[in-house]
Amino acid sequence: MINYFKKKQTPKFWEDHIYKVRNSKKYSNFEDIRFVALDTETTGFDYENDRILCIGAVAIKNNKILVSDAIEIYVKQDVFNKETVKIHGIRKDGDEEKLSEAAAIIKFIDYLDDAVIVAHHTAFDVTMINMALKRLKVGPLESKQLDTNYIHKKIAKTDTYKKIFSLEELCEIYNVKMHDRHTALGDALITAYLFLKQTAKYKKNNALNLFDLINTNYHLLK
Repeated sequence: MINYFKKKQTPKFWEDHIYKVRNSKKYSNFEDIRFVALDTETTGFDYENDRILCIGAVAIKNNKILVSDAIEIYVKQDVFNKETVKIHGIRKDGDEEKLSEAAAIIKFIDYLDDAVIVAHHTAFDVTMINMALKRLKVGPLESKQLDTNYIHKKIAKTDTYKKIFSLEELCEIYNVKMHDRHTALGDALITAYLFLKQTAKYKKNNALNLFDLINTNYHLLK
């Protein structure tokens, strides 16, 4: 007799992701945490209809950017918007080695491991990744997340609750030079430098504690 109630098998990459995040012992000690600064380039801003073109990420640990621990993944463009090429420069017939969306997302999840995600306007990048995961019938990401916009709101002396800061504005405030803007890896590196400047300023008046920083993400909290 066929068992129609057989439990659906979860892909191994997703089982590994959940296990690593839920069982990580690193989060209690800030210096032990591997952060991953993340940026995505996309065909647009519609979560349902647009797609990721490139994922760029670089690791940060113990207040250092680990340039050797970086990744840049280009995705085959099944969805293409020529209007966005002038922003990110990624062409449908470009020379970059491109992976299918499924292969790209699996590769990124493997790279991510148990790291804490850091991004500017994190909700956008993470939601785009979560939509790709949904198409793989898994997700959403369980990784802890930080947003440089909301960390600044915690640090700023003035009332900035309603203001949304651009990456350019924060780089000017924290004196971060901007190189390779609007490339996924370039923006990830800028975000990494910004995060280090922010945490250096934050710890002047606070102990560096991951969960305090996570609590600045009131837009991400359930």
